[in-house]
Amino acid sequence: MQSQSIASLQNLFQSRLATLDYLLMSAQSHFGDNDSFLQTRITADMLPFGTQIVFTCNQPRNFALWCDGKPMDNLDPDVLSLQQASAHISNTKKLLADLSVEDEKLDEVTHIDLGQGLYAELSGSAYVNDFLIPNFYFHMVTAYNILRMAGVPIGKRDYMMHLLPYVRQK
Repeated sequence: MQSQSIASLQNLFQSRLATLDYLLMSAQSHFGDNDSFLQTRITADMLPFGTQIVFTCNQPRNFALWCDGKPMDNLDPDVLSLQQASAHISNTKKLLADLSVEDEKLDEVTHIDLGQGLYAELSGSAYVNDFLIPNFYFHMVTAYNILRMAGVPIGKRDYMMHLLPYVRQK
């Protein structure tokens, strides 16, 4: 994987969070004021849409906190309203926007508590590329898939909105 800068990671997370926000607005348009869609799951043993929003936000949120030298601080996974889900996305974007750290941070070793007495020690680059980004996309795709399954009229174009600045008309 190519080496990334802190700024490129900020941009990646910001653009994908904008897509997540768009998907959430699409769900609101489809379901109206009924927030019960936040509890929709793909299957019983997977977490609901609202929790997928939180877990998607936790990755760039913890990236920003890590860059700032602060401990990980995951959001409450119980999302009961559209306003709460939207606020999580907005607050995460603000945390990212306020970052000011040098790329050398990516060389530092970080300790990640995995729960149940397990942990991993990774370089900052490995933390980002092998932990945060895969988790980020997993939960974002799961949120997208829940909305598709629930009948929200979205498609791949809606998921790939980050490419819009590069699209040209012949």
